[in-house]
Amino acid sequence: MPYVEFTDTQKQRAAAVDLEAFLLSQGEKLLREGRESRLASDHSVTVRGNEWYDHATKEGGGPISFVQKFYGLSYPEAMSCLLNGEQGEIRAAPPKKKEKKEFILPPRNSTMRRVYAYLLQQRHISRNVLNAFVHAGLIYESRERPKGSDREYHNAVFVGKDEHGTARHAHKRSVNSAGPGLKLNLAGCDARYSFHYTGTSDRLYVFEAPVDLLSFLTLYQKGWQSHSYAALCGTSEHAMLRMLEQNPNIRNVLLCLDHDAAGIEANGRLAEILRDCGYRCVSVLQPEHKDWNEDLKAAYSLPALPAEEHPQLAVAPEVCQFIAEKCGELKPDSLGNLEKELPRLLQFFQNHIQQNQIGRATLYADEASALALAAYSRELRQLGQPADAVELGKQLCARVLPHQNHASFKSRHRELSAKTQAVLKQYAAPGIRSAEDKRKLAEAWLDLAADFVKVTVKFQSEEQEKWQKQQEEQESKPELAMTM
Repeated sequence: MPYVEFTDTQKQRAAAVDLEAFLLSQGEKLLREGRESRLASDHSVTVRGNEWYDHATKEGGGPISFVQKFYGLSYPEAMSCLLNGEQGEIRAAPPKKKEKKEFILPPRNSTMRRVYAYLLQQRHISRNVLNAFVHAGLIYESRERPKGSDREYHNAVFVGKDEHGTARHAHKRSVNSAGPGLKLNLAGCDARYSFHYTGTSDRLYVFEAPVDLLSFLTLYQKGWQSHSYAALCGTSEHAMLRMLEQNPNIRNVLLCLDHDAAGIEANGRLAEILRDCGYRCVSVLQPEHKDWNEDLKAAYSLPALPAEEHPQLAVAPEVCQFIAEKCGELKPDSLGNLEKELPRLLQFFQNHIQQNQIGRATLYADEASALALAAYSRELRQLGQPADAVELGKQLCARVLPHQNHASFKSRHRELSAKTQAVLKQYAAPGIRSAEDKRKLAEAWLDLAADFVKVTVKFQSEEQEKWQKQQEEQESKPELAMTM
């Protein structure tokens, strides 16, 4: 892949830029405090000469890292900005030499007493299910003694074999009952062959961890051997894609990852990958509690960790419904000047982002979203498919996918500006539009409305998380003793 290279002289000049002078040239306001200056837009950030420090996040550095962090720019963009537009030289990146570590399974213990006790008694896995994997050589107990240690360690090892029966992957799980315990994939293992079972049906179930897979089979044992299962030993897609590659009969994929923020995002990302690969029968199967082993505990009437909803999905329905109602309140002539109104709103949005007034910036993002949604609604009416505010809110909410909504607020303007210009260009194209053209334009307007609303969803979810954290901290503090 090509990369942008700057000379040593350029790097030295960029690193020596006086941050105070630079910020003033960018229109930033500084508050002088002794030998330092504090940003008026963010009082936690101080600058002195060519150095900065964020007292809130305990981060600091020089001009390049400052421009990257606070202006949302890439390294080449930050360098060019500090060097008044100078560019680096584009070069081809030299190939990286990666040393491949040898994959070696841990030595086996003579018995499996600890693993059976752990999986049967603590994890409540069915003995029949466990026996099936043990007899296939996919689960065993290790006996390890690190160099220089007199202590032995015993772990459950979940083996992944290739199509020839050769072990290519191993996930190690501590059987120690105290604490969360060790969980790791062995060095040198091939992620494509993580712990799995291949059946004969057209159905594949995908899990995060081997214990989740075994727990699910324990809960739903009837005919389980006919289907295929894969534990990703994380959230990487490699094992799932390898299973599909080796088993072309599989057409139905059920994503069964954890019911928490990370699992929800992984479900969305994996579903996207599958659809890009041509799979249309993709569904999400969530446990009622945090994961499938917690569901298994609950089935035994034991305490189980509750599910954790994604913060963005918790606020998205209300935000999207608000936008849909706002869209319905727009005057009929408001859609007659989209080419000027959307860029105007974008400019106000950017101005407030630069001043770190994120809350105020979302107000303009909301207006732009409502305007784009109104344009989408108009196209639907012309296609003879009108939608009311409730339906528009639902359609907008369906486009808010947390795994696609991580970008910093400071980097949003460039993305939104580029997408807005693309949609406006499509909208202004001359000629009579066919029904298919109208459908494509309608989809473009809905996507743009979703891109704007994601800003507010991200902001409100983060604010909600901050509030909840403050509440938890207050509740955890002991009550202050009353003094006379």
